[in-house]
This record gives sequence, structure tokens and C-alpha cells, in this order.
Amino acid sequence: MMRASRKQDQPDARTRILDAAETLFADRGYDATSTARLARHAKVPKGLVFHYFPQKIDVLVALVDERTLVEELPEDAVAALPGDPAATLSELARHSPLRASPAMRRILFREADTHTSVRERLGRLNGEVFGRARRALALALPGSRGDQARLEVAATTFAAVLIYQENLSQLTGEHVDPDAVADLIARALGT
Repeated sequence: MMRASRKQDQPDARTRILDAAETLFADRGYDATSTARLARHAKVPKGLVFHYFPQKIDVLVALVDERTLVEELPEDAVAALPGDPAATLSELARHSPLRASPAMRRILFREADTHTSVRERLGRLNGEVFGRARRALALALPGSRGDQARLEVAATTFAAVLIYQENLSQLTGEHVDPDAVADLIARALGT
């Protein structure tokens, strides 16, 4: 009886492989992690890795697909403080649409230059941050309908800084103050 419950408490082999990959890819990088090391860390035979993931890249794709999420909000779900674009952007910065562990965040930014699935996920993140910022700024500055180009530039700048901040944080632990960036963008918009 005791053995059955202990076995049920253990993650299945596929989950152990993904757990090991998340740890190793975050620490060492995808290219520096061999399939043999991955199997050892997951405590499974190497052949079982290939049973679940025919190629090593399939492990990375599964991690990105299953362990990262870019939360997409409907247009009417974006909030703003009318007349206060700085506070609006500051509030947006506190609610990142990226749902991922710190290890997965490290993997996303480390592997973005070399792996399409990672780059696509980061592209969706950038698109969501940009879309939220553009919608929020339009709500915060309702009289600016005729100046969409400036709002687009402001939203693009805000998204770029937030994505850069995430990358910088993962690589160095340094942080950019999103409130200062929001204030700077608001001043550039003339508010």
C-alpha cells in the first residue's frame, strides 16, 4: 500500500524530464546541456527522453509551450487613469502579462536569439505589452485621438523598456525603474 502512494506522489517521467530541462537550461543554457545530462538529472534512461521528445529541441519547445503563458487581455479589460498617463503606465508595469517561473524567464531571454519558438513567445509578450500600453494611453489621454502616431511611439517605447528590463533583470539582477520610465514617457507626450 505504501509503495503505491509513494509512486503516485512522484512526477511522471515526462514531467521529470521537463523539470530537469527547466533547471539545466536556465543554469547552463540549451546548447550546453546534453541529452545525457538531461536524462541523468531527470533520473530516466536517455532513450526515454527521446521517447517523449524525438529531438532535443522538442524539449525546449515543450517547455516554452507548457510553462510560459502570455496572458492576453481583451481591449475593454485595460484600465487607465484619465489624464494621468504616467500613473497609467506605472500600473501597467506592475502587471506583466508573462506567466513563467524565474527559470523559464531566464530561458526565454537566454535562448531568444537562437530558437524560433522562444523568439515567437517573446514576440507575443512584446505585442501584448504594446497593445495594453497603446489602449491604456488612449484611455488616459482621450483627447489625443488625432495623435495616434505619438501614442504608438510611446507604447512602443514603453514595451521595449519593459522587455529590456525583464531581460536585464534575468541577466544581471539590475532593474530599471518603471515609474521613472512612465514619467518620462508622459512628459514626452506633453502631459
